[in-house]
Amino acid sequence: MKIRGSAWKFGDNVSTDDIIPGRFFHLRGNIEELAKHAFEDLRPDFARKVREGDIIVAGENFGIGSSREHAVLVLKALGIRAIVAKSFARIFFRNAINLGVPAVIADTTKIEEGDALEIDLEKGHITNLTKGFIVRFKPLPSLILDIIKEGGLINYILKHGFPLGGRA
Repeated sequence: MKIRGSAWKFGDNVSTDDIIPGRFFHLRGNIEELAKHAFEDLRPDFARKVREGDIIVAGENFGIGSSREHAVLVLKALGIRAIVAKSFARIFFRNAINLGVPAVIADTTKIEEGDALEIDLEKGHITNLTKGFIVRFKPLPSLILDIIKEGGLINYILKHGFPLGGRA
């Protein structure tokens, strides 16, 4: 499972409120409209310039703050296909996987804004096609890869039942 796209670089401690400011909470029923405000305070041009397949690259503790799954939903609606960070807030990581967006923990130090990247989720490496180097990461477990392949946890459950024999 490979993902190719251009990097959008962010720093450490990017919160869910940075991703989608709380003042737009009233738009939560309209994800496309809400997505127009993604990163509005940090990068006012982000929602207009991001392209299908792009990849967010960040530092430590990406997605801190509330458990707002809309933070992932708007990124997915804008075409973000993966998020790579040095670390994630636990609830954000789970929300990303549950919504079918790969959250990859890797050293992002050498990746810069606009670099063309190819992420191989199964082999556990990111190839920087712009600069010609590889960053290795611990591959996601097969169950998480299966959830991502199905587009999220709900789709996975509808197709395969509950993972590991669980019940509702």
